[in-house]
Amino acid sequence: MPNFKEAKWWEPQENGKILCTLCPRYCTIGEGQKGFCYIRENIDNVLYSTGYGHPTGFAIDPIEKKPLSHFYPGSQILSFGTAGCNLGCKFCQNWSISKAKIDQLNALEVSPEAVVALAKRHNVPSIAFTYNDPTIFGEYVIDISKIAREENIKTVMVTAGYIDKQAREDVYQFIDAANVDLKAFSENFYKKVTYSHLDDVLDTLVWMKHETDIWFEITTLLIPDENDSDEELQNMSEWIVSNLGDNIPLHFTAFHPDFKMLDKARTPVTTLDKAKSIAESAGIKYCYVGNVRNIEGQTTYCPNCNEPLIIRDWHSILDNKINDGKCFTCGSEIAGRF
Repeated sequence: MPNFKEAKWWEPQENGKILCTLCPRYCTIGEGQKGFCYIRENIDNVLYSTGYGHPTGFAIDPIEKKPLSHFYPGSQILSFGTAGCNLGCKFCQNWSISKAKIDQLNALEVSPEAVVALAKRHNVPSIAFTYNDPTIFGEYVIDISKIAREENIKTVMVTAGYIDKQAREDVYQFIDAANVDLKAFSENFYKKVTYSHLDDVLDTLVWMKHETDIWFEITTLLIPDENDSDEELQNMSEWIVSNLGDNIPLHFTAFHPDFKMLDKARTPVTTLDKAKSIAESAGIKYCYVGNVRNIEGQTTYCPNCNEPLIIRDWHSILDNKINDGKCFTCGSEIAGRF
């Protein structure tokens, strides 16, 4: 048998199939079959994680690219993912990875220890599980993040937040930060465009805020005429403030035509500016725009005195005036990890 890892989070069924309980999709998987995500496979009536130890490649990125604007800004992060995904987003901008099986890519073979050693070798303070959704290789995430914590290296999940309530307790136990992709604020959008459900993601966000110490930020990719109406943006912003607080950074990013949404136009800059204005009017203190060059829309301002504190140009930091997590002018505390 290839070097696959026996999976967690599954139950044998009376019909000889396996129920995967990692995410709310709850795939029932027959002998020799894979789940929706492509990397959880029934082999001899045992569920295996075929993505464990098989990343599709590594890169060193600015942490702002995740995007994270309040988690050690200006630092670098070692990024990697595997094949597969547990969502089916028609607009996926990493579809060549997320819609591939592990044997269709030139996947590497890298142990958890080797991943952490790679970060140390390059003197990178954090590791990001990204590109596809790391939920599906949760066993690998746990083992890497545990070793990383022992070595004082931070770990970050870049995720859609579509994970089972019990499984997330395990997967996130050593995680330091996350960027959660809130695809829209409409069940209709989630069901038709991503083949998943909104409430499960909202539940993960509430859990992350109220039951963990994980620093997290939210990103919404705005797709013209799909999830960018004033009403939807208003409802989403008000929900965030009411359920998560006004300190959660919110990123609105621009869509470009990809995968099964080639007929859609790019997101106008005016749409991003409008969304930012709606969010701030609803009470969100830190709102950013992305996938466009917009220094003002990517700058962190003090919510008390409006002093520009972290000035960004795309993913580059031009100036950082936060001192010990506080505004250098008025002394107000700035939410985040600095």
